[in-house]
Amino acid sequence: MSATVKDRLKKHFVNHVALVIDKSGSMRGHSEQLIRVVDEFVKGLQEESDRLGHETRISLYAFDHLVENLVWDMDVKHLPSMRGLYTVENGATALIQASVKALDDLGHIWEEYGEHSFLQVVVTDGEENASGADRTGSRHDHLPDGRAVLDEWRGRIADKLNNLPDHWTSAIMVPNSLAKRTAQQYGFPTGNISIWDADSAQGVEEAIGTVKTAATRFLQDREQGVRGTKNLFAVGQDLDMTTVKSALTPLDSTKYKLYEVKDEHDGMQIRDFVQSKNHTYVTGMAYYQLGARVSVQASKEVAVFEKSSELVYGGPDARELLFGADGRTNGTLSVKAGHNPDLHVFIQSKSVNRKLKKGTRLLVML
Repeated sequence: MSATVKDRLKKHFVNHVALVIDKSGSMRGHSEQLIRVVDEFVKGLQEESDRLGHETRISLYAFDHLVENLVWDMDVKHLPSMRGLYTVENGATALIQASVKALDDLGHIWEEYGEHSFLQVVVTDGEENASGADRTGSRHDHLPDGRAVLDEWRGRIADKLNNLPDHWTSAIMVPNSLAKRTAQQYGFPTGNISIWDADSAQGVEEAIGTVKTAATRFLQDREQGVRGTKNLFAVGQDLDMTTVKSALTPLDSTKYKLYEVKDEHDGMQIRDFVQSKNHTYVTGMAYYQLGARVSVQASKEVAVFEKSSELVYGGPDARELLFGADGRTNGTLSVKAGHNPDLHVFIQSKSVNRKLKKGTRLLVML
């Protein structure tokens, strides 16, 4: 056997993904949206696994007050559409119990050969109210000891999530900021929590962009030696400048300017800001610093700013480096920034009225 083949076998990447999906009564009006979001997530795993030569295996759980395993550790290429697997029930929401069960089950997988990594993604439109209650679907607030039962399960998930090995990732998609705070209390890392709006077409499209980007970036990060992440839904967090410099080209420093957005500029429109710096505004010349979640269309260019050198790196491969394989497609991506001490990500704006935020920078191409 050649050394090349041996090296490749040693680096055989095996990804185990568990999808934990809410089927409680509150999902009745959102089932079609959820099917689309999950199908696109699986599609992203399928495409990127095939492109990179990874083995990706998927397990599927659905929960209301009961937790049901629908698929166990199946090759992701063989998983059919959720449309044939997922049905909404009338029960309550045993979110914690489902999350813990999926993690416990994955823990039984043998890891002796290959380089294994584990990813759990929970999708819900509500909050916990039934873990450990009873098989009739009674909510915690309908039980005499409901508060004690809930506190016990909160302790179990916090202990589980806070003690996951480095090659495990647990993430969740929730409906609002209150549910996000609750997920943080459970132990889900902030960068692994994403808010999705199942009640609007735009919210569903953004959720699709979020999960497809997360799927492809997770697998691409594996190629760089990252086996687990606390920033699944954030961009640039785990990126190092060595990787950036090997993939992208430094731009001519005489061809751009970087400006601080100060307190007095907070909320100022991007065109007005550029003109205040004595530049004639041309659509597409300005790049805003990525922060909170935004939608990035396929036509938008991106750049990476190295804090230590204040050099900017860009080029045709920048989108793929930051967003994974979906960076090459025509879709809209929903992204937010991670907290990387070495770099910032900048997104091209083609708007005249985008409002700038104080404490950020604006990159202007001359």
